[in-house]
Amino acid sequence: MKKLLLVFTIITAFMACKTHSEKNKKDNMENEISETDIWKKADKIIADITVPQFKDQLFDITEYGAVADGTTNNSEAFKKAIAACNEAGGGKVIVPEGKFLTGPIHLKSNVNLHLNEGSEVLFSKDAKDYLPAVHTSYEGVELMNYSPLIYAYEQENIAVTGKGTFDGQADNDNWWPWSGAERYGHKEGEAHQKQDHNLPALRKMNEKNTPVSERNFGEGHQLRPTFFQPFGCENVLVKDVTFTNAPFWVIHPIKSNNVTVDGVTVNSHGPNNDGCDPEYAKNVHIKNCLFNTGDDCIAIKSGRNNDGRRVAIPSENIVVEDCNMKDGHGGVVMGSEISAGVRNVYVRNCIMDSPNLDRAIRIKTNTLRGGFVDGVYVKNIEVGQVKEAMLKVNLHYGIYDNQEGEFFPNISNIYLEDINVENAGKYGILIIGREGSKISNINLKNITIKGAETATKITDADPVNYENVTINGSKMK
Repeated sequence: MKKLLLVFTIITAFMACKTHSEKNKKDNMENEISETDIWKKADKIIADITVPQFKDQLFDITEYGAVADGTTNNSEAFKKAIAACNEAGGGKVIVPEGKFLTGPIHLKSNVNLHLNEGSEVLFSKDAKDYLPAVHTSYEGVELMNYSPLIYAYEQENIAVTGKGTFDGQADNDNWWPWSGAERYGHKEGEAHQKQDHNLPALRKMNEKNTPVSERNFGEGHQLRPTFFQPFGCENVLVKDVTFTNAPFWVIHPIKSNNVTVDGVTVNSHGPNNDGCDPEYAKNVHIKNCLFNTGDDCIAIKSGRNNDGRRVAIPSENIVVEDCNMKDGHGGVVMGSEISAGVRNVYVRNCIMDSPNLDRAIRIKTNTLRGGFVDGVYVKNIEVGQVKEAMLKVNLHYGIYDNQEGEFFPNISNIYLEDINVENAGKYGILIIGREGSKISNINLKNITIKGAETATKITDADPVNYENVTINGSKMK
């Protein structure tokens, strides 16, 4: 009997060990699968995005009266060609080789505005051409303002494509001086956006939840328009075109779904010249692009303060790949207008390199913005040179402007891997948290950082999880 009991005990122990071993093996497999699934999710987002298709019908703007002399205002010709294309069920509105001056272009459903190689669309320098005011947005706050240069409101299946150039003609004599900055042409005594009737008035309307229809700006005000803004649109394609000399943000898909930005060049160094700013946007694919900008290359946003909380649409399911970031405040950035939150951002196979690029990956918010960032996945990034840090998370953004409130941000689940940095600037990793907010589960794997003046500066945040990370030759633990 004792022998039988001993045998039973041995068998039970063996089975328990085997079960435990199998469980550990299963857990390890699940962890491996989980890491693989992260990028499978990115692939699925891309596969699920509807890229618009168009009828094989052509509408040449010259057949509607356009003149390629660079001085004739062709606004009516663009308008007529787009209307005819839309009414015929869709197709391509063709801009042939040459220089075409115009006011704002308003796209309609099923229209692909196509710029042939050698074509250049020049936008009017007369602010009055961008009136009447339309429903748009300025720094994360909705308002009635000057029309974006290219605008689509609640349309479906739209595109701007081709090898031509959109030139906003903004410079130190036009649009940029409204920023109030001397280096952008502002002269003392001239009107600018920081005066009480401009941004301060809009900020107060945001705080008071003033209806958007009553936030009337435009004529007599100095808030610059965005360049290309699909507002509340479905199935948007921007492919191969070049944008230059923008008044403000360049590509701004807001409240839009299924957005593809492919092979685009943004070469624009004016004030607030962000390259691409998805806001309240879902299912966005940015690929094969060159960003050389006066502000953030890509900045993912979701509204400022009360407006973001009112709209309450997170930006999510955004994939950035095979892009080249040169000058800018950040390569891929989340914030600072981020009050409705951001989730599921994937960045892979990009090059970020310029003595005028401040950071590679950046998250910025404060206790007026609040918001959350949940799920940022970055892989296979080559960073040549940045000024401040490879990774910067800052929950005190704008502290010198007294941007303090009661909405504490939550930053979690950040994964960076397979990154090489040749010259990191001031810091390898810079994380500035704050009491009452949460920065948790930041994971760095297979990363080599060189040339950092200080390896890390991390305050008010959970410890970073390092795996095979070296900064200035020292392994991080």
